[in-house]
Amino acid sequence: MTGDPAAAGRTRLWDQPWFLLLPAPLFWSGNFVLGRAVADAVPPVALAFWRWTLGALILLPFALPYLRHDLRIMRQHWKIVVLLTVPGIAIFNTFAYIGLAHTTALNGVMIQSAMPVMIVAISFFLFRDTVTPVQALGIAVSLTGALTLVSRGDLGALANLRFNVGDLWILAAVTAYAGYTALLRRRPNVHGFSFIVVTFLLGALMLLPFMLWEGLSGRPLQINLTSVAAIGYVAVFPSILAYITFNRAVLLLGANRTGLSIHLIPVFGSILAMLFLGERPQWFHAAGIALIATGVVLATRRKA
Repeated sequence: MTGDPAAAGRTRLWDQPWFLLLPAPLFWSGNFVLGRAVADAVPPVALAFWRWTLGALILLPFALPYLRHDLRIMRQHWKIVVLLTVPGIAIFNTFAYIGLAHTTALNGVMIQSAMPVMIVAISFFLFRDTVTPVQALGIAVSLTGALTLVSRGDLGALANLRFNVGDLWILAAVTAYAGYTALLRRRPNVHGFSFIVVTFLLGALMLLPFMLWEGLSGRPLQINLTSVAAIGYVAVFPSILAYITFNRAVLLLGANRTGLSIHLIPVFGSILAMLFLGERPQWFHAAGIALIATGVVLATRRKA
């Protein structure tokens, strides 16, 4: 098995980096907004626990044909499986949801824009990966575009943002996922479905005692339309679909270039705001998207 989420030759989409770079930032843009919107209604650890549990259960029937073979391999490489599960599953979204209860979605997206730079730094520290001058320029240009969108064209306004304890939680979450992305090259050579189901279930198991403590401390999960809809969305879109495509993109492009797709989150957030919230296109939308597109093209160019 090559670890592809679809059988080789069945479709060419799984070999198209440009396709694979799009779903994760699209769905994660909604994840941050939803996490802030339901912060008062849905406990953060419970949201993360049920996200991974439901996501694993939905994907399990599709993974069963591969798990029979892949479980043996993952048991042999259990240390790296656990090492990837802790930052990428147990920590990232749990810390992000906790942080969003104390800060704004704007701060969260801005801090998340630093993730591609963190991925480059961690990849260099762990594996001595380097970037070319052109790729470094691409990262800088893309980051400028992301900040242009987040600040709505007023980069000076970013200096006036106030940071609080929630931002520290999100910074820790972003650092954890940057480490997960850099370490994905060490994942066992198993099918993508098998890897996701096992890490989702392990992450949920790690979160179980914290969810029980959260409930006993006075914040039990209330079953209502808001909580069910929120868990359903984060289980399918930012979890299953985003992780499958993002992990596959890392295999094809490497951590540094795939990580740059994080800058597409404010792009999709702006587009969704225009489509569903009636926001009018402004000059900073065009400028930010153009800068991000230019930066992504520069940074993802293959070496000659």
